[in-house]
Amino acid sequence: MILIGIDDTDVEGSKGTNQLAKAIVSELASEWKCERIVRHQLLQDKRIPCTSRNGCASILLNARGASGTDEEQLILLIHQVREVMKKWYIKGSDPGLCVCPCENVSNSIVEFGYRCQFEVVTQADALAVADEAQVHLEGLGGSNGGLIGALAAVGLGHRGNDGRVVQIGEWSEDLVGCQTISAIQSRGVKVNNINTDEWLSDGLVELNKKLRPNLRGNEIVLFVQKQELQQNESISQEPTYQAIRLP
Repeated sequence: MILIGIDDTDVEGSKGTNQLAKAIVSELASEWKCERIVRHQLLQDKRIPCTSRNGCASILLNARGASGTDEEQLILLIHQVREVMKKWYIKGSDPGLCVCPCENVSNSIVEFGYRCQFEVVTQADALAVADEAQVHLEGLGGSNGGLIGALAAVGLGHRGNDGRVVQIGEWSEDLVGCQTISAIQSRGVKVNNINTDEWLSDGLVELNKKLRPNLRGNEIVLFVQKQELQQNESISQEPTYQAIRLP
């Protein structure tokens, strides 16, 4: 499997990193199966240029079939992703791209991702880590500052214990509104009562806008809390939970 990290350090009015990640997955769909797209929150600091919240995204892909050597596949994949990002480039943004087979993600890359959530790092720091691990990392415009978030996304995505999942597998359509837990589980999502740490199998969940579970312990988990009964509800009705939005 392959991990792609992107950070387009988007500008005001652009579609954003999550939508770019989905566009990349769509472009690669004939040759690569999407396992998940995850948004990762990095440090918010006035010294770090960003549009709003300084997020990056990791994309986990699985090859649909053998078509050439692993090295040839990787070179072609990098080219395809780069071309999509170039099409999406908006003046003023500073996109970065990292592409790495999962087996090549080093401890130093994982540690770098963690550092980016708590301290200010530099492009030189990112390039040094990528060079040592021999992974592909590049800036694609502007100041090239997005290469920092791109490498961080690979480290955090590989760690498997961070971020908000914005696409599960090849389900491009989001679940919205009030959904049964069984419907949520059909998407490969486990549901956890955050107050009791209980894994749930029955009931309804109010998702707010969209299904946005988290990546925890290399599993996709939706954290919820139980809603209090309203005056017109009876105890015999299915238990209802409220989805909790976590970073």
